[in-house]
Amino acid sequence: MKLLFDLFPIILFFVAYKLVDIYAATAVAIIASFAQIGWLKLRGKAVEPMQWIGLVIIAVFGGLTLLWQDETFIKWKPTVLYGLFALVLAGGRLFFGRDLIRAVMGSQLSLPDPVWRSLNLAWMGFFVLMAVANIVVAYGFSTDTWVNFKLFGTLGLTLAFVILQGLWIGRYLDPDDDAPKVEAGGVESDGAGGRK
Repeated sequence: MKLLFDLFPIILFFVAYKLVDIYAATAVAIIASFAQIGWLKLRGKAVEPMQWIGLVIIAVFGGLTLLWQDETFIKWKPTVLYGLFALVLAGGRLFFGRDLIRAVMGSQLSLPDPVWRSLNLAWMGFFVLMAVANIVVAYGFSTDTWVNFKLFGTLGLTLAFVILQGLWIGRYLDPDDDAPKVEAGGVESDGAGGRK
């Protein structure tokens, strides 16, 4: 549900583009982004810093697109956003000695320090790759192809990256020692040789 909520402006952008044009889609994306933040605030939910940054970037680049009637600005928006994500992760590591991916996911996962560092680097690399891919598609292909890539390409690459990341970090997760283990014959064991 969180993924769908995060994709809400992009999905509406895609639909508006297919029904009308890039400028209508840009206006819809701006409105949807404001509505998304407003919905979170009305429900008393915390708005993450990157959501605020995303809102500012869509408002600025979308606003310039509408003001100048030039789709170049909206095409640069994902690259600026991904580049900013990469810089924030790099800055956290270089200037504060913190892996921000750990700050986000640390309450859900227990991993060794070197793995957190590698994970932080992996996300930085992924964001740089996505920033470059967006520009390549924006300038090397039609606007229609770019809009398709913005939804399907971005979603597909992100899911693939998250799945690969999950497989990789799965090797470092500690097994739950309290979970009952089932022995042959279906008898539960407490893990210390005793039977339940």
